[in-house]
Amino acid sequence: MRVRVGTVGGRVAVAAAVAMLLGGCAGAADDDGKTSAGASTSASAGAEGAAAGDTGKKTTAARGGTLGPAGSACELPVSFGVAKDWKPEAIDAEKELAQVSKGGDGDLAGELAAAMLRQGPVTAACEIDAKPAGNIGFLRVWKGKPGDADAGGVLRAFVTAQKGVGEAKYHSFKTGGGVPAVEVEYVSTNKLLEETKKECAFAVGTPDGPVVLHLGGMDTSEHEEMLPAYELAKSTLALS
Repeated sequence: MRVRVGTVGGRVAVAAAVAMLLGGCAGAADDDGKTSAGASTSASAGAEGAAAGDTGKKTTAARGGTLGPAGSACELPVSFGVAKDWKPEAIDAEKELAQVSKGGDGDLAGELAAAMLRQGPVTAACEIDAKPAGNIGFLRVWKGKPGDADAGGVLRAFVTAQKGVGEAKYHSFKTGGGVPAVEVEYVSTNKLLEETKKECAFAVGTPDGPVVLHLGGMDTSEHEEMLPAYELAKSTLALS
């Protein structure tokens, strides 16, 4: 099995292998595909009962910088605050996918890496690592092509493409920068390990295509500890 795939591929391939064990391998999204403008089931006890779009009442992490603008670690169609000590790294998905394609048939590491680089209608653009801040997990940014479906449709397709998803709840809100967005909170199940964990993501539309921000984590405990960094992104996101 190949371990490295391009410049960031070693990390991607290893993460993909871990995701196979921890992220879930069975089931399909049970969401009915409808978006609710009201409050959704919370992804954490601290966020439970909060109204849709009411990001100001949720705990946000201390800001350590800004991602998105030209010259930042990840140049994106949106800008948002990144939590202190979290480490961002840009991902050139097209380059990485080209490297994966050179791996040959039957290359499991390559297949897993490809799965980490593309999910539904979007491809990976930036990975913000929580390990320097003391957690195991990432806030990942995914981009779609201009002309793709609305943010809600893209987000539903993103979730549907992830295996082992259930209890998906959607709601609409506006980011701190006034951008209309759709958020989902759900659980993913690892059938092999019989373990379930919470995840969440939100999507916005931009002139350059939709953008999805997704927060996972090794388990629910890690996910909930990282939620303030996710809330910081929600409360500061604006179009670049």
